[in-house]
Amino acid sequence: MSGDAEATQVGPPLLVARGVAKSFGATAALRDGTFCVRAGEVHALMGENGAGKSTLLGVLAGLHRADAGVIELEGRPFAPRSAADARAAGIAIVPQEPALCDHLTVVENITLGVEPTRAGFVRAQEARAVAKRALAPLGVDVDLTRLGAALAPAERQVVCIARALAQSIVKVLILDEPTSSLTHAEADPVLEAVRTLAASGVCVLYVSHTLGEVVRVASTFTVLRNGETVKSGSMSGVGVSELTELLLGHSVEARARAERALGPTVLSAKDVAGARLPAGVSFELSKGEILGVFGLMGSGRTELVRALFGLDRALRGEVRIGGAPPTAATPARRLSERVGMLSEDRKSEGLALAMSVADNVTLSRLEPVSRFGFVSTAAQAAATQRLIEQLSIRCSGPEAPASSLSGGNQQKVALARLLHHDVDVLLLDEPTRGIDIGSRELIYDLAVELAARGKSILWISSQPAELLGVCDRVAVMRRGVLGAPRPARELDERALLAEAAS
Repeated sequence: MSGDAEATQVGPPLLVARGVAKSFGATAALRDGTFCVRAGEVHALMGENGAGKSTLLGVLAGLHRADAGVIELEGRPFAPRSAADARAAGIAIVPQEPALCDHLTVVENITLGVEPTRAGFVRAQEARAVAKRALAPLGVDVDLTRLGAALAPAERQVVCIARALAQSIVKVLILDEPTSSLTHAEADPVLEAVRTLAASGVCVLYVSHTLGEVVRVASTFTVLRNGETVKSGSMSGVGVSELTELLLGHSVEARARAERALGPTVLSAKDVAGARLPAGVSFELSKGEILGVFGLMGSGRTELVRALFGLDRALRGEVRIGGAPPTAATPARRLSERVGMLSEDRKSEGLALAMSVADNVTLSRLEPVSRFGFVSTAAQAAATQRLIEQLSIRCSGPEAPASSLSGGNQQKVALARLLHHDVDVLLLDEPTRGIDIGSRELIYDLAVELAARGKSILWISSQPAELLGVCDRVAVMRRGVLGAPRPARELDERALLAEAAS
């Protein structure tokens, strides 16, 4: 491990891990977790899916007991036996998908479980004081009387952080992908709150796959690969390309933009409008084309793709698949028309988490794995195994429950289902959200390969860089209206952001 971080920081170490190891059965999830953090710093903990960072965080948070290694907190041995143990010692964690109670106010959400009471009744004034104290280190001003349902995405995340701070005295706050569901603009106030919190003396362990964001917010970093710490150091002078090489173990070559010869129109939308959004969208998608749609949260981009696939009802307009007459959209009909969708919400509607990887991959198209009307488990496993290898899905095998996979690997399973169904048109809504850089590169390369084979892709994203790197044309969604698609080579990130925010 590099000693750069220790050399550039002032003050004694707050939390130190040396050689922390943890196995689950025969699987060594963590072999050598080693790092050193100090009070008042934002320390980025990075690694590909399966690199061991979730296991290391679980040990720190008292969810797992380490098999080997040493952890020290404020110079004393630290081995929490439970999450309550860790919280009592000053370790708090905000998970990747924190939930607020929409029917409760900001005060009630922040003080949930630690409400100041007297004779069984909540003392409202004291509860407000607790909420204000929890929000103060974040440097934000949120109306304490607003309901959770009325909060903007960034405000919801900040309230979740404040709730963690209200539970006990916090020395180390672990933030797991705090901006994964936010756009660039929405992430800014959260990042500023994190910096302000660190300035108050709290150490923030910041976990993110968004490397540009990590470079902006973190002062030090640790990279894990294959269960081992490969480098720790100061973020000063470190850029995205160096972090990418550390994460992957090799450099990433620039993706050459191929000029694809596009075929006839395979999907056309004319004046498609929903109950609220979209507000009358028209466009055409050609055979072999990757068409990007960029928009900020609330622009209507997700509502558009849901209306196209039939998950939401369109109030007016028409959608044509190929040269066929327009039909009322339902997911079953779209699949029969060889149109598939990848939802941005893989947990609630993208996958059946209680079912196996094989069932998730093959359920929408059982004919290739059936004989005489019965599903062949051997054929199902073989078909799934091929896709597991093609997409580098990390799992114990086709029979593994989808719930046992990391978020990035769950996303690959959802994509594998579309490949198994052999759809011709792929509607991809935030296909790389919350997944590591290696998985993103694999999905980018796969999209280009599919387009070269004549498949057509509508790619919805809040990340302008990936759209400009993969798509043939990009259109901007704003207030429910889709602008005219333009060649990606004529655009840059600044132009897309300016148009989306105008």
